[in-house]
Amino acid sequence: MSPLRRAALNMAQRVDVAAGCVGREGERVKTVRDGRNGRASSKSKEQAPDRPGVWSAYGVLLQHLRKRAGLNQQQLGDAIGYSLEQVASVEQGRRPAKAAFTRAADRVLEAGGVLEVLQDEVDRAKLPRFFRNFALIEAEAVSRCDYEPLLVPGLLQTEAYARALFSGHCPPLNEEIIDQRTEARLGRQKLLTRVPLAELSFIINEEALRDPVGSPEVMRAQWQRLLEVAALRNVEIQVMPARRGFHPGKNGPFVVVETHEHKHLGYFESQGVGCVISEPTEVSTFALRYGKLRSQALNVEESARLIERMVGET
Repeated sequence: MSPLRRAALNMAQRVDVAAGCVGREGERVKTVRDGRNGRASSKSKEQAPDRPGVWSAYGVLLQHLRKRAGLNQQQLGDAIGYSLEQVASVEQGRRPAKAAFTRAADRVLEAGGVLEVLQDEVDRAKLPRFFRNFALIEAEAVSRCDYEPLLVPGLLQTEAYARALFSGHCPPLNEEIIDQRTEARLGRQKLLTRVPLAELSFIINEEALRDPVGSPEVMRAQWQRLLEVAALRNVEIQVMPARRGFHPGKNGPFVVVETHEHKHLGYFESQGVGCVISEPTEVSTFALRYGKLRSQALNVEESARLIERMVGET
């Protein structure tokens, strides 16, 4: 393994992820262009305290590779199809590199894949801070069971549905953050088809499916997406019918995962706070509740027919 590739992997492994129950965060930075040397500089040298460390690590590595290749920021931008400001923002850790940027930069700089090593971590850092810890666990899960009473689960959302949710965030998010959160949510959906396949189960309240998020067209596309995902052999989607009465899910949404080490963990979140549960007794309670919910919900075939009727009603 080359020294650069080893350094990139070490950076990825040192990404700072908060443990336990963690709150949300935001960010804001302003830059100006320095036309004398083809670079863009920060108007303030003070780094935003919530800027993901892996973005800065990626930027340092990108700058090193660029200088090694004898290019300034403008020349690199021209070679990969991005502006000077975009290259500078990535190097300064103010903006995450997209996969297309990384592929192009890795090729032009003859980096041998060292930038691509960091891309998954760069993408994961787009998620709200409170969710990043669980996202690491989720990405390697052997199985995942998800009960959601209020919304379509993130792993099943269309881009339009996710964007509508983030656009309604309180307090409002700026467009750049909405884009990042939407991209990150869609990126998590690689778990649906990851090899080796993970066993995935979802139980969604009927009210969550009928409650409009976005336009009628957004909802229709979301229902169709549920039917498409439900056809995957490793995915089961069940609907908890309306007016079912009291059931164990009335306490709120939760997730139970099994790691590749066959350890079981629980997770729940509310109002921008997420909590990973590792205490075996508590995780066992989550699993017991999920089993009861599974028995009370419509089965997979009945759930699919209900969603098909909803599509037909629009």
